[in-house]
Amino acid sequence: MGFLKVKVGLFNPAEPSKVVEVEALIDTGAIYSIVGRDLLQQLGVKPIERRRFKVFGGYVERDVGEVGLVILGRRRTVPVVFGEEKDITVVGVTALEIFGLEVDVVRGVLREAELLLV
Repeated sequence: MGFLKVKVGLFNPAEPSKVVEVEALIDTGAIYSIVGRDLLQQLGVKPIERRRFKVFGGYVERDVGEVGLVILGRRRTVPVVFGEEKDITVVGVTALEIFGLEVDVVRGVLREAELLLV
């Protein structure tokens, strides 16, 4: 498991020219990415569905959608959980896999992952 903080860009896939830069925690222990509801609404990102997630002490239900993400100059669309007021912005392992990136925990940077076609 590894994590680090990096600057990432967020955008609505329907309006890709408007990019908002934020600091995010890259967390390989998190399956999904999380972005605050307020920021997603500001970008015009709408929920697609509501999902149930297991958390410490029980379960919560959260809206889920798709957001555009810019990391290391690359642009992709990734699944995103609509975060609540105190949630930090997190880029999870699903997004890293979509980008073909991994965390180099020794150097504390993102790097190209070795992609397997099997």
